[in-house]
Amino acid sequence: MDLIAKERDRVLQRAARIYGLSFTAVAAACYVLPGAVDGPLALWGGIGLLLVLAGSQFALGVSRNPVWIIVPLAAGLGVVALATAGGSAAVGEGGMTALQLLLSGALASVAIVLTGTVGRVLSLGLAFVGVTAVSLWLTSASQEPLRTGALLLLGWILTAAIGMWVSGGVPQVSKRIASIGRAHRAERQASELEAQRRQSARLLHDTVLATLTLLAHSGVGVTPEALRQQAADDARLLRQLRLGSTPNPQSSGSYQLGSGGESEPVLGRTLESVKQRFGRMGLEVSWHGTGQVLLPSEVLDAFLLALAECLENVRRHSGVTQAHVTITDDDTTVRAMVTDAGVGFDIADIDEAKLGFAESVVARLRDVGGNARLFSSPGAGTTVVLEVPR
Repeated sequence: MDLIAKERDRVLQRAARIYGLSFTAVAAACYVLPGAVDGPLALWGGIGLLLVLAGSQFALGVSRNPVWIIVPLAAGLGVVALATAGGSAAVGEGGMTALQLLLSGALASVAIVLTGTVGRVLSLGLAFVGVTAVSLWLTSASQEPLRTGALLLLGWILTAAIGMWVSGGVPQVSKRIASIGRAHRAERQASELEAQRRQSARLLHDTVLATLTLLAHSGVGVTPEALRQQAADDARLLRQLRLGSTPNPQSSGSYQLGSGGESEPVLGRTLESVKQRFGRMGLEVSWHGTGQVLLPSEVLDAFLLALAECLENVRRHSGVTQAHVTITDDDTTVRAMVTDAGVGFDIADIDEAKLGFAESVVARLRDVGGNARLFSSPGAGTTVVLEVPR
């Protein structure tokens, strides 16, 4: 039996238990009213059978054993037999109300679980015919058979309709949930693919494209040795990517393939590698402010890579050979302010689609909950403020 069928049966069983126990409780309250039935045997015997009926209805809600369908029918008909054993005078108004609730409600609750398959519907028909026949025989002296038959028919049709509605609704709900799950998985896969595409674009921009740009400008401002080292690093990275390795950024401008550590690196120990890299390329970087700051590894990666991109922009576009980086922090945020006294530019002229700033700085920081702000004007230099959460 598949998952949908199991869930359908579970809902049917619980519905039958709630429905049946509700009618049994009301019927029992009417049954114990003074004058409802005649004699202690009818009273106490009926109370005992009502308890058996309630227990079997509760068991029906947690078990699919057919015995919990037979027992409540037998117990309910036993109550009717005890109450009507003394003839029409033995059943008062309260007792007759109790019997009507039992026959048309409490016993009819089994019809809820006898739906969903052809075999169950056939069993439902047999149960209805049997209960109706015995009930008409037992109550013929106390109530008109037509009235008894009409109450039974109405009660059993109502419960059977509830069962069929649940049987048809659960598969539809399950299929709808499954379709929502498939849509969620598809959306998640699309998001993961987009994130991977953006990471690949950043990787390409921060390594190979930077090296190709240097080559296109004949390596101006960079020593041949530094250029050869950077090109060799890029070539090694591309070879490993072709073999299926996963790039993990470890420090500004460089990627180590494999899984990175989960520990929290110290910022002061990694900024030096950024300084040395740009020193080899002719940009003198002066560091100010905090020297030791703890950051989670993924936040530190994004922070250093964005910082390196800002310094690369200084090296390539500012027209100066010196930049200042000031690191500050508080209880919630770490900030880096990258400043140069270069030519500057009009911020309104920035191409928002340009990968270098939009992706390698702004989007990269936003991915870890950070932010970037840019300040510049022609002839007044440039300042970029990078912020990441601790």
